[in-house]
Amino acid sequence: MPMDITRTAPWQALLAHREQLRSHHLRELFAREPARFEKLSFRLGDFLADFSKQRITPETLGLLTDLARAADVEGWRDRMFAGERINVSEQRAVLHPALRFLGTGPFPSAAKDVMPEVRAVRAQMRQFSERVRSGLWRGYSGEAIRHVVNLGIGGSDLGPKMAARALSAYDHPALHVHFVSNLDGAQLAPLLETLDPRTTLFIVASKTFTTQETLRNAETARDWLLAAAGPENEVAALARHFVAVTAAPAEAGLFGIGHDNIFTMWDWVGGRYSLWSAVGLALALAIGMTQFERLLAGAQALDQHFLKAPLEQNLPVLMGLLGIWNTNFLGAETLAILPYNESLRTLPGYLQQLEMESNGKMVTRSGKPLSCHPNPIVWGEIGINGQHAFFQLLHQGGWLIPSDFIVAATSDYPLPGHNGPLLANCLAQSSALAFGRSEQEARAELELEGWAEAEIAAVLPYKVFAGNQPSTTLMLPRLDPYHLGLLIALYEHKVFVQGVVWGINSFDQWGVELGKKLAGRLLPALEGTPDEGLDASTRGLIAYCRRHGQL
Repeated sequence: MPMDITRTAPWQALLAHREQLRSHHLRELFAREPARFEKLSFRLGDFLADFSKQRITPETLGLLTDLARAADVEGWRDRMFAGERINVSEQRAVLHPALRFLGTGPFPSAAKDVMPEVRAVRAQMRQFSERVRSGLWRGYSGEAIRHVVNLGIGGSDLGPKMAARALSAYDHPALHVHFVSNLDGAQLAPLLETLDPRTTLFIVASKTFTTQETLRNAETARDWLLAAAGPENEVAALARHFVAVTAAPAEAGLFGIGHDNIFTMWDWVGGRYSLWSAVGLALALAIGMTQFERLLAGAQALDQHFLKAPLEQNLPVLMGLLGIWNTNFLGAETLAILPYNESLRTLPGYLQQLEMESNGKMVTRSGKPLSCHPNPIVWGEIGINGQHAFFQLLHQGGWLIPSDFIVAATSDYPLPGHNGPLLANCLAQSSALAFGRSEQEARAELELEGWAEAEIAAVLPYKVFAGNQPSTTLMLPRLDPYHLGLLIALYEHKVFVQGVVWGINSFDQWGVELGKKLAGRLLPALEGTPDEGLDASTRGLIAYCRRHGQL
């Protein structure tokens, strides 16, 4: 019978420790610990994770690592890297670290080595991307490819899209990569209006090749291409303008995509962990395979750190445990992701899937109800924009909202006079959230500015900031493929650590399936086939759509 983590001695010790810390403000913690930053910030190469603004002490970290040991985080980690089937509900291994393994030997072991097939696909990606980027791969009319459209959704969209935008400074100057995921024609139709079918390549990324959204968009793109190419060029058009990334090559073949244009993925790769596979083909086309492998190298470096560093210095372990502290002991219900670099603008959306699809569950690996709240709601926005939108609530709204501030010290698009103020805003906001401003400080500031006593009394309540909002600051020396790979793998393993402690299988997503099945049932009803088994609300909404909509 799996252990209930909330009944363990470390969990109970953390509850008692929370009571000891409850009355301590971050101001006080910094005042009494002059070396707090040195003790509570950690480096991996030139990457820095500052946890000193979390509502913790070094003792807290010790108690949290005791909790990790009680949950056997190290054992589960080793089982994942050994290729055991830790995705228990689907009886699958979880081997996305193999996708970024750049060593020459077997992985995960000589007995179950997946590297020959991984390396074969990686070589296929290199050959194909180099031909497209150099202009050797030609469309049906003999012209070079100038636009690539990735058709996918979920992990087949969010990961490669996030990384491609994050690394846009490394883009090929004459090759433009686009991402389409939504069934709403408002995404695909305007894009097709700007493209030339003779110079456009489509990547259909679908693990099963049955994903409704992706296939509908792919069929529309195919019709658009073939209408332009004409019947006499149909075979050449499909062969030169469509490739697939899938674990179902037979289905891709039925669609019309030739064997040589199919890039394989495997059932031991979850969609939200698949960026490192051929799902990242659009990214490889954008930045080149050499830079794509630098992304893999950064992730592999984090993998090795996760495997070898002691728990007390292990970045993903510490990040995961701090999230558990904030959620289960301090009562936080959300986590704000606040990247300050414009190139990371889609990172919050990517992390929403990674965290909430992985650990948004109330059932343990053994099928029993969870005894504590799991993953908080993940949300966020570019920090500099958030300052002019929702930061007011963070500062004075009264909610406990932990935040991750993420910024690169060097801009990927340097303009004189821009990066310094950006960094200053990032650091200022994390400081203001932590320390706030007391009534005495506000009064002194107003007096210094020459306000009259009556004016001060009237405005003083509005000038007070409670502070004590916990945050982590993650600083990259620069936003390059290596450090982006390291950052993404850090969050992946953080999610894994939290799933182990909560007792969750982080690698299935059964909750996503119900809506998909219902959609398949509702489409015939929208088209006119009666379905009396539907609820009254859904029947009424269908009637409205049939009366006013275009199906």
